Amino acid sequence: MMTFISKERSTILEKLDQIMKRYNLPKDISKGNNIIDENQNIQVTCTLCNDRGIILKGDTAVPCPCMEQKRIENSFRYARLAKELQNCRFENFNLGYYSSPDGDKTHYQNAQKALTASKEFVEKVLNNPNEIGLLFSGPVGSGKTFLAASIANALIEKQYKVLFLIVPDLLDELRASYTPRSETTEFDLLDIARTIPILIMDDLGAHNYTEWTRNRIYSIINYRMNEQLPTIITTNLDFADIEYYLGERTCSRILQMCRIFRLTTHQDIRMQKYVKREKSK
Repeated sequence: MMTFISKERSTILEKLDQIMKRYNLPKDISKGNNIIDENQNIQVTCTLCNDRGIILKGDTAVPCPCMEQKRIENSFRYARLAKELQNCRFENFNLGYYSSPDGDKTHYQNAQKALTASKEFVEKVLNNPNEIGLLFSGPVGSGKTFLAASIANALIEKQYKVLFLIVPDLLDELRASYTPRSETTEFDLLDIARTIPILIMDDLGAHNYTEWTRNRIYSIINYRMNEQLPTIITTNLDFADIEYYLGERTCSRILQMCRIFRLTTHQDIRMQKYVKREKSK
């Protein structure tokens, strides 16, 4: 059975085209345009608009909230969560990786605290858009990005606007904005990173920072601190290193805007998974 979402097809399509131009989205985002085939079993990412990009309020077509999220992601080539990270959920955060063979419970207890704080953050930020952020520090393979992605997925599923950025990719995007072929400007990218309701900055590590890149990161952090916008940060640096690489003023602001949790393991979690995989063969 075919159901038309408007009596005036041409008017709706015209409005749809205008909306897509406004949000800088490809036209194929609304597969099926104004028709829903109820007999087709198509998996959609937005249950509000069924991935058409518009919803109707009376006889008026208006952008679905998911279009703003897509516009944000389209501005950053690397903003979307990678396929592996899309599967990260709190219920899949395996505390078993933090059990130490020597009986040391420190790794487990720290991971448990970070997991609890992550769940509480999601619950609180839905009611308080100015909830304090989180910073996860720890060595490579300690679960920092997994927790950050779990937060992102939990909020995106609740139609919350989230931008997940890997810091080195962010800096590449900012540099690329100066090339003639770039469709976005540095200001556009910085403005989104500054003002998005939830920003996740993954891998704030020991990169080759210049004065220019340090100033851009400071600009984002400083704006979000002043506007009390929640920010999630992952890093393999301690605060002495953050101050060394990014400067005292950025380090100080991160302390003010984030709760800090340290994740450690007796062995890189990826190595633990590798060993387990190979043993099963």
